[in-house]
Formats: sequence, C-alpha cells, structure tokens
Amino acid sequence: MASSKHIKRIKYALRFLPDKLYLQMYYFARFKKFINFKNPKTFNEKLNYLKIYDRNPLYTKLVDKYEVKDYVSKIIGEEYIIPTLGVWDKFDDIDFDKLPRQFVLKCTHDSEGLVIVKDKSKFNKEEAKKKIESAMKYNFYYIGREWPYKNVKPRIIAEEYMEDSTYGELRDYKFFCFNGKPKMMFVATDRSKNDTKFDYYDLDFNHLDIVQHYPNSSEEIEKPKNFDKMIEFSRKLSKNMKHVRVDFYEVNGKLYFGEITFYHFSGFMPFVPSKWDKIMGDYIKI
Repeated sequence: MASSKHIKRIKYALRFLPDKLYLQMYYFARFKKFINFKNPKTFNEKLNYLKIYDRNPLYTKLVDKYEVKDYVSKIIGEEYIIPTLGVWDKFDDIDFDKLPRQFVLKCTHDSEGLVIVKDKSKFNKEEAKKKIESAMKYNFYYIGREWPYKNVKPRIIAEEYMEDSTYGELRDYKFFCFNGKPKMMFVATDRSKNDTKFDYYDLDFNHLDIVQHYPNSSEEIEKPKNFDKMIEFSRKLSKNMKHVRVDFYEVNGKLYFGEITFYHFSGFMPFVPSKWDKIMGDYIKI
C-alpha cells in the first residue's frame, strides 16, 4: 500500500488538471461513481460542489491558522483563543530560546505541518525542520482542490501547548453546521496514542451509529462541560455559511476555539452505514 506521503506527491503532480476533472477522478476512485455537479445529493458530493461554486473570499482568512484567530476573537472573545507565541516566514527565523519548555508548531496553510513539543530539552530540531520545510513547499489547495487554501501565505506559528489533565490528551469537539445551525458533532480521542477514535453525537449528546475512517471508542465518552457553549459559538461562527465544521477544545474545564473546516475529509470519505452520506447531504442547501 502506498504511503500517505507518496499519495500526496501523486496528487500534487496532478496539479495541472482542472479542478472539476481532478475531483471527478479522485471521487470515482473513492466511491466508484462520479459527482453529480448538476444535482448533488450526498454530503460528500455537495462538499465537492461547494469547492467549485461557493467561493467566498472570506474563507481564505478562515482556513489560515493565524488569521482566523483575529476573526474568531471578535465574534466569541479573545479568551477562547489559544495564545500565539510567535509567527515566522521561515523555520530558521525561529528563536527557540525564547519559546517555553512546551509548545506546538503549526504551518498556517495546511493540516500536516504540525510538531508537538512536550519537552524542549528532548526536541529534535532537525527532524522538525525537515517536516515543517517539507510542508511549506506545498500549496495545500492542490491536494483536495480546497480552493480557500490556494492563496494562504505559508507561515509557521508557535502556540501554547494544551493538554487536559483529566484525559491526558487534547480532545477535539467538532460541530457540523449548516447556515448557522449546528446539527451534529463528533469527538476525536486517542490521537496522542496514534490510535485515533471518532465518535459521533447529536446535539443532545446521544451516540450516533456512524463510523468514518476511524473506529468508535470502546470507552464511554463524557459530555464536555462547555457543550452548550460550543453549540452557541458554533451558531455564531457558521452564520451565513452553507456548511462549515467548527472545532473546539476543552482544557481543564476551559473552552478554546480549534479551527474552521469547510470540507470534512475533503469530501472523499465514505460513511458506514452509507445512509448518513444522504442524511447529512440533505442539511446542505445549495
């Protein structure tokens, strides 16, 4: 089986292809059928439709991991933003002596340039540089034709390291929103163990029978203390957007904004059972 890095290189090599043709090729490889751009029905179909036909310039700011913080803080408050320790154009510009013992490095323009540093004294700087600089070379737009990334300036940010003491990890709480209305969400657990689990819930925190790429957890997941506030903030942050996923963290009882995602799994991930692709597709009004 080809590695994820090898697949990424193949996708990037196909960047000369027009968006629609590329999306049809990759969608067919995943679902054994083509996207119906004239009358899309499923969630995955509609996400790819939105890549082509819903191009609000604001979206570029919202996928930039540095720029989005200012936007979100003005809507829900600066106290819900993970503090930024620095922002740089090049890895060699980072003064690691000024960073604390624990921190996180991220690229602003993609989802792969991530380095978590729990102990700076054991930090492999050369390995981190190789990973970050490799990510900086790619325009993430070409991987899934998620057009908001096309004009994001590649930069590196350092953020405060976050970990919830109760669970010994940073759990993600991700809300699917449609025109300002959150409908459902999922919790990502065990990512720090490289054994990621996804568990889907309705807005009453009832577990839903959905498996998508990652298995469900074998353990019962507690409802986060700030669940109602997450729903409230999801409404505010998704207003006037046909679809967006709004992500949060809860760290020792305190709520933090995570990120905004327009194309869950880039619109290329089947649902089990498959009925959920149509159920969630019905929520997107195009």
